[in-house]
Amino acid sequence: MSHKRKKIAVIGAGFVGSTCAHWAASKELGDVVVLDINDGAAKGKSLDLAQAGPVYKFDSNVMGTADYKDIADSDVVILTAGMPRKPGMSRDDLIGINAKIVKDCCDGIKKHAPNSIVIVVCNPMDAMAVHAKRCLGFPRERVIGMGGALDSSRFRTFIAEELKVSVKDVTGIVIGNHGDAMVPLPRLATVGGVPLTEMMSAEKINAIVARTKSAGAEIGGLLKTGSAYYAPSAGAVEMAEAILKDQKRLIPCAIELNGEYGVKGMFVGVVAKLGGKGLEEIVSVKLNADEQAEFEKSVAAVKSLVDGLNAVQA
Repeated sequence: MSHKRKKIAVIGAGFVGSTCAHWAASKELGDVVVLDINDGAAKGKSLDLAQAGPVYKFDSNVMGTADYKDIADSDVVILTAGMPRKPGMSRDDLIGINAKIVKDCCDGIKKHAPNSIVIVVCNPMDAMAVHAKRCLGFPRERVIGMGGALDSSRFRTFIAEELKVSVKDVTGIVIGNHGDAMVPLPRLATVGGVPLTEMMSAEKINAIVARTKSAGAEIGGLLKTGSAYYAPSAGAVEMAEAILKDQKRLIPCAIELNGEYGVKGMFVGVVAKLGGKGLEEIVSVKLNADEQAEFEKSVAAVKSLVDGLNAVQA
């Protein structure tokens, strides 16, 4: 009986990619391959991370490469390659540049890891997930955008901070797009099983919702150069773990909808059950009128991004 270790490929050795490798190796999710066109960065960071193994007692092999052959038979591929937004750049500028990068990556994934489940992290994530799925030709179960996992984690962090309670006892979900029109759902958030709405004033809740929506920009503004990477990579690896261990976790993430929520053919953040097959089920949340209106704004935001993608593809 052959037992083979799971294999995780991380495309892109920047801050997000290398931190994905860090979380994945430290959790011993499997062997990790970091791929970057700059093979020195991929190899150097992988060698450095491998040398933490004796201290943190993990047996994951970590290797760096610039050759797609090395990602063969990966169970999960986390796609982080792409340019971050620089000051003065519009999202549309980014779409043109990153669409080319994502296409090259997807060609390599399709050729060498055709059975993998792909988690798309690069920005603008909603449009890049659409683009990746087109390039890969995989079923929707195997191309999943990382947005909601991160946004929900930020939402929960702010709730715990405000109430001075453990983050472990806070649940909360964010659906919709991964951008300014995201939809945190305070009505469904709980703290130790108690509804958030019973523990916090509407005014404080509204402030937390607003902060959640601009959380990425808040970090970017403080860093001045570059953008967030600890929590985004943690969100991606949480999704990878659910898939690799067939955990059936319910995690908000971007899925190509096929009629759910009345949306077709677009990637939008929803609550998804993630397991060994990738997406295993979409949980349709009953939204009230206000939430539905916000969700529709989210869908419109994704549509405008996809229109921008189609324009640069044309």
